Parts: sequence; C-alpha cells; structure tokens
Amino acid sequence: MLDFSLDEFAERLSKTRAAMERRGIDTLVVSDPANMLWLTGYDGWSFYVHQAVIVPPSGEPIWFGRGIDSPGATRTCYIGTENVVPYPDHYVHSLERHPMELLAKLLVERKLDNGVIGIEKDAYWFSAAAYESLMAGLPNAKFVDATVLVNWERIVKSPAEIAFMRKAARIVQLMHKRIYEKVEPGMRKCDLAAEIFDAAIRGTPEFGGDYPALVPLLPSGADAAACHLTWDDRPMRNNEGTFFEIAGVYRRYHCPMSRTVYLGKPSETFLNAEKMTSEGMEAGLAIAKPGATAEDIAIAFCDVLERYGIKKENRVGYSVGCAYPPDWGEHTMSLRRGDKTELQPGMTFHFMTGLWMEDWGFEMTETVLITETGMECLANVPRQLFVKN
Repeated sequence: MLDFSLDEFAERLSKTRAAMERRGIDTLVVSDPANMLWLTGYDGWSFYVHQAVIVPPSGEPIWFGRGIDSPGATRTCYIGTENVVPYPDHYVHSLERHPMELLAKLLVERKLDNGVIGIEKDAYWFSAAAYESLMAGLPNAKFVDATVLVNWERIVKSPAEIAFMRKAARIVQLMHKRIYEKVEPGMRKCDLAAEIFDAAIRGTPEFGGDYPALVPLLPSGADAAACHLTWDDRPMRNNEGTFFEIAGVYRRYHCPMSRTVYLGKPSETFLNAEKMTSEGMEAGLAIAKPGATAEDIAIAFCDVLERYGIKKENRVGYSVGCAYPPDWGEHTMSLRRGDKTELQPGMTFHFMTGLWMEDWGFEMTETVLITETGMECLANVPRQLFVKN
C-alpha cells in the first residue's frame, strides 16, 4: 500500500537526520500527521488521539499510537512490525493517565532517553499535557523545539509528490466546473456544498479524491468580508458575489484554488476587483522563478494593489503539499514582505490573493509549482470573475 518508493522514504529520513544534526538533536518526536505520513507512509484518521513518529539517531523510525490504529500503521507504513508500538485503549481521553507516559518508557527502553530530544511544541496535535508528561518521564533528556523541522524538509517536492498534486489539480478543476454548472439563485448553500464534496470525492474516472484538510469556504455578499466562513442552509441570492475557496486532494496532497461567482449583473466593485487582482497576479507570477524570494512575489502583487488604492496587510500565499485537518498549509514559506526564502524548483505554494473588504470579498487564486526555468499553475481554470445570470 506504499504510495512512495523505499528509496524516497530513505531520502526523506536522511534529509531529516541531516536537519536534526544541524540543530544538535539526537532524537526527534513528530506529532504532525503530515510529517508522520511523509516520514513513514502512515495515513489514518487517528490524529484526534495522541500519536507520534520517533526518529532515532539510526535505524527505522518508530510509530507510536493507539492500539486499534496499529493495524493501520502496519498496512500503510514501510517500517517493520517491531517498530509499530501501540498503547492500550484505557489511555485514550483519560484524566488519570497519559499516552506520553508510555512513550517516555519506550524511549527509555530503546535507550533514547538521554541527549537532546526535539518536539513539535507548536503543532496542533501536541498538547501542553503531552509535553509535561514527556518531561516528567524523561528527566535525563534536554528538550528543544523542533516544530517545523520536518516541514522545511518537505518544502521541495519530489517528482512523485508533484504527480499527486497534478492529480489534485485535475480534481479541483472539476469542482469549479460543478460549482458553475449547479449554482443558481434560490439554491440552498448546503446543497451547493454537497455538490462540491461530491465532485471532490468522485474525482475523475481514472482516480478518486481524498478529504480536504480545510472544508469548502463559500461566503456570499457582505459575509464574504470574512475570509473563513463555511456554509449554511440559506438560498443563494441574485446580485451577490460568492467566493469559493476549495482544494482538490489526492492521497493527502492538496491543490487549493479559489474563484468568485457573481449571480446577476456584476457591480463595478467586482469588475474592478477582477481587474486589479488579475493584474497583480500576473505581476507576481512573472517573477516566480528559481532565485527569486517569497517576498518578491508578495511585493509585486501588493504594489499593483497599492496603485489602485488598496493596501493588503496579510500575506498573499504559503507553501502547500500533503496535509491533514485543520489546515492545508505547510507552515513554512509565506509570500509576504520579510520572507527571504529563495524559490527552488519543486516548491509549491498557494498564491492566495484574496480581498476581504468592508462589505464584500473576492478571491481568485492559483497553486503554483516552481520549475527549473520559471513557474507553472497546476490547475487550469479560467482566471476570471464567473458571472451567471
């Protein structure tokens, strides 16, 4: 069931150990499920309980998790069964005991309890109680923050990863096609959301889709001033704009893309938003190539907006790849002033050019691959305001 070759997993482990060595880390405890997948192949909806992948100084990584999830580890990971270590179910959601107590004992048994241990302090899936429990069980260890150590090793995608993202791009194309075909005044927004999920999961005749790390965002009218609203059961209305921030997903690899649909005759506000966003995107994409920096793209885009009298304070993009809820971003590169990350072939990012104004919102975005000579937008959906009368 492995999605990647053993050679690719070996290369990922080697890159991670090199990063650990640079940081003076002897043993790494990873709780981010995307990092767990990237390192071992593990894929399961088990991140609501405590779990981890341990990267020791040598040998295979170790999977640690809930007992009933261990068969999933043996079926999706490349590691041997001796390195799949389950814990009993009475440790799940208990106020009397914590799974990290057993992880500490495991590290002691494997003689990994001395030296420097890296942990992902600011990962969604690693709690303060988990940290305290590990510290109590490993008094001889020194703990350091390694929150995005693995994330940064993931930022340049392999050809196999890019192939997955291309499939995700084909899916998001079909999702936007379904939206435009189905949306109409009077349609309940929840029914439209159902159509989006249907297209996302059915995928293509050749391959199906996966669940997204972030649910579809589709606020309308004045609600679109808020960038992260989902859906309700109210009807779609005429003379209103709705942006659709969605992602195609294949084997956990995401291709986000946003487009805006206007029902009725679009106002000058929306036509101007289309014009300035398109012009800004062209400026940013023109310099998206190896050797440029993340902030170069942001500056190029924002300079165009400022000529139109709009000052965009938030970032205009971020690195994407494999992800689990609640977020499809990789938490590494951001397209914003001050981010000097140099673009390299194989990097992929969501060029998030959304405008969220006082009483309206507009999104038209792309997922971009940096190539050897420039860039490529992975999905092919017309870059325009979609109008339906």
